[in-house]
Amino acid sequence: MTTYIFIVLTVIVFLLLVLIFRKPNIDISALHEDNARLRERLAERLGMLSQNAIELKNISSDIANFKDILMGNKQARGTFGERQLADLVADIMPPETYAFQSVLSTGVRPDCIIRLPYPPGDMIIDSKFPLESYNRILQNSNDIGASKQFELDVRKHIDAIAEKYIIPGITAESAMMFIASESIFEKLHSDFPNTIEYAAHKKVFIVSPATLWATLNTIRAVLSDIKIKRVATKIKRELDLLLTDLSRLNDRTTRVAQHFNSAQTDIEQIQTSIAKISPRAEKLRDMDFGED
Repeated sequence: MTTYIFIVLTVIVFLLLVLIFRKPNIDISALHEDNARLRERLAERLGMLSQNAIELKNISSDIANFKDILMGNKQARGTFGERQLADLVADIMPPETYAFQSVLSTGVRPDCIIRLPYPPGDMIIDSKFPLESYNRILQNSNDIGASKQFELDVRKHIDAIAEKYIIPGITAESAMMFIASESIFEKLHSDFPNTIEYAAHKKVFIVSPATLWATLNTIRAVLSDIKIKRVATKIKRELDLLLTDLSRLNDRTTRVAQHFNSAQTDIEQIQTSIAKISPRAEKLRDMDFGED
């Protein structure tokens, strides 16, 4: 038994040695081809990574520029807000229903006027917003003074909009304050609800890009409805006039028909008279009056 086990182990070891020391049959040309394809794929991947790096660099630059706009000087922020407002309004509203930088009769020049029939009248949209104190909040969220100053600045701006852009008999009874940042809009509603109520009391509605989009679409639908009603009113008025003219034409036609009927009766009577006169004239012609 021991001898048998020894023989089996010897055979196994021999086979292992054969497998270890046997030279594999390797296709060198195929290996070169695989290496070439691998290098091509690696070069392609590196190119894609390089392109992605360039795009990321451009995005980072855009983000930096956007931050400079929001955190930079007031004029740059105002231009950015006006541009975003202009794009939104131009994309939604018909050209004849809005105007930018148009001077009101009071001499003020609002950022945007939405032309509405009176009442309610033209609605003003202001795109400026005080960001200095908001930037202080971003730098230190625990700064109570910055929060109070931010709320005070917003309320002052609300007062300015209500005073300049809500003009009885000229504009609508409300105006809109456009905030170009959704995050600031959410911050106001979440942390400063009293300011939102104050704006509503002053009839100044605070809108973000998303809410302004919805508001403008609603206004456009209302304007379309008003236009349809105006056209329907004109059509009804023209129909009423047409029916009046048809009634007059019917009366005149009836009178003409009566005249024709009367004339026909007169003609028949004349023909009857002629029929009576003709025989008598013939009798007179046939009578012998004698000759002298």
